[in-house]
Amino acid sequence: MRPPGHPISLAEFEADVRAGLQKSGQKELYSKYFYDDLGTALFEAITQLPEYGLTRADLRLLRRNATELPRLAGNPSVVVELGSGSGEKAREILPAFAAQPVTYCPIDLSAAALIRCQRDVAHIRNLRTVPIEDSYVQGLASVSRLRAPGTSVLVLFLGSSIGNFEPSVSMEFLRAVRENLHRQDVLLLSTDLVKPLERMLAAYDDPIGLTAAFNLNLLARINRELGADFDLQKFKHEARYNEPEQRIEMHLRSQAKQSVSINHHFTVHLEQGETIWTESSYKYRPEQARSMPEQAGFRCEYQWVDSEWPFAQSFFRAA
Repeated sequence: MRPPGHPISLAEFEADVRAGLQKSGQKELYSKYFYDDLGTALFEAITQLPEYGLTRADLRLLRRNATELPRLAGNPSVVVELGSGSGEKAREILPAFAAQPVTYCPIDLSAAALIRCQRDVAHIRNLRTVPIEDSYVQGLASVSRLRAPGTSVLVLFLGSSIGNFEPSVSMEFLRAVRENLHRQDVLLLSTDLVKPLERMLAAYDDPIGLTAAFNLNLLARINRELGADFDLQKFKHEARYNEPEQRIEMHLRSQAKQSVSINHHFTVHLEQGETIWTESSYKYRPEQARSMPEQAGFRCEYQWVDSEWPFAQSFFRAA
């Protein structure tokens, strides 16, 4: 599976849906397809829920370190945010970087999110915004031409988005990020940490059902874009914790024996009680959050941990 942020064509979308739903054993759909414009809006609503402490922890750490980050990062001429969404987190630190002219490059697949992001940072003086609607890695590769000679680049990968990648994909992704950076460039990486089970599960199964709507929207998107006939009322959202793998898993459980046609090209059969696995959210220990990028060619210089919701931001220099 490729990381979220890979550009999507309908042919690729259908091929991935076919491959995932026709797997023997556990059926899957890939989490990169959650984030159409509706899915992005639902996720941003989830981040406001009291049960979902990740985003608030991320913001607290950014606010705490905002004034120091430009100095620590060597006053970069470009700040890149991978999977920016509406840019809510970057707005916490961009004013500190814009004491002198700086370019902000939000990279996202949602055009609507990028438009909102550009609008919401327009008031910051000395800030030039260059939104990039592309994959994370391809978007980052295109940033090099915006770098002022002799200056550094800061890459933000916030929200614990790295936790949506399988471990092997995480390493592949981090190596690709490193390949697109120069020595002394900086990566600020957010990771959600292991915490009591009840707190982790509540963040992915909220009582008002926003996360369920976000999960079910994946089936609705397949209906809209691929002409499928999923009956959303026949599926139920489910969150579980896989302790040996240190990950929350989101599933959609079939409430009946049923068959679903995808664009009249193929049919999927589900037994009552069978699940479709839609997302993994890996949780880390602080030392794991440091060691992953270090294996990909970075050096950890600082790590900050939020005290209210166990969550880490780690500051890496490209070695």
